[in-house]
Amino acid sequence: MESQPLVSILINNYNYGRFLKEAIESALNQTYPRIEVIVVDDGSTDNSREVISSYGDRIVSILKENGGQASAFNAGFAASQGDVVCFLDADDLFKPEKAATVVLDFQKAQEIGWHFHTLEFFGIIAKKETQEVNLNPSELSGIYDLRPYLKKGKLKGRLSFEIGTATSGICFRRSFLEKVLPMSEEIRITSDDYIKYAALGSSEGFISFQTLAKQRIHGDNAYTFKPNNGRLRATTQLLTAYKLKENFPSLSKFANNLAVIGISAYWLLEGDKITLRKLIQSYLGSTTLLEKFTIYTKAIYYRFIHFRLVNLGLKR
Repeated sequence: MESQPLVSILINNYNYGRFLKEAIESALNQTYPRIEVIVVDDGSTDNSREVISSYGDRIVSILKENGGQASAFNAGFAASQGDVVCFLDADDLFKPEKAATVVLDFQKAQEIGWHFHTLEFFGIIAKKETQEVNLNPSELSGIYDLRPYLKKGKLKGRLSFEIGTATSGICFRRSFLEKVLPMSEEIRITSDDYIKYAALGSSEGFISFQTLAKQRIHGDNAYTFKPNNGRLRATTQLLTAYKLKENFPSLSKFANNLAVIGISAYWLLEGDKITLRKLIQSYLGSTTLLEKFTIYTKAIYYRFIHFRLVNLGLKR
């Protein structure tokens, strides 16, 4: 990359007009000089488009019909030109030094394709959300190669938490992201999981324990910290697993383990499950007999553990 590469900040928005201005301002107010801000509105019905229009040519605006988060990612990336691409949810904020820090880390390590960092939670704060993990950013931040672990079907121990960062904590070298996007638009929510896992399984990257962005926790979060969202979690895990297995065959073992989580969650659901059942059947249709046996064995084990925890009063 050049000494001052262009950074594209892609903001995906759906009915977050009340938060959108703050998100855009946080992107425009970066200390790093070479940025472009692209806002993709995914068919909002609130005041989002009024907020977007107020910025004129200070931002690139994409106004589209509702198609889900994956479609917003695809549209934003297609319109971008940056050497470095950073994603931002419309209800979150970037800290002013984010772009400069990410560019510097990329420049120090030309071999990496991605940069993930931790997030600071703010908004509706509950006990669960304010628990802190004892991490030393300077000691733990650095280059990680997790490809061998994902190809074996797992993440590297304790890192399973640290890389669980949300959309606003992921950035990519453009040359790498071109290998992942466009992605399947069936994954309408938490589409960043597919991108993260594909990245972790395909390239070395940089994990930073600096909180370079703030994730807003509020009543309308579709996924983060939401209780009783088993159906959504099951659907997302299964779709992500299916597309990973289809597009990145070397990650089949990891995809199978995601499917295990989806299937075990499916078994615990009540009510109509026809759509999920079809999704499971479709996924299993792509596996060998041995893989099917392993998937069901693990799913049964996880279900057993769940009921044990319920009986012990440790889980509801």
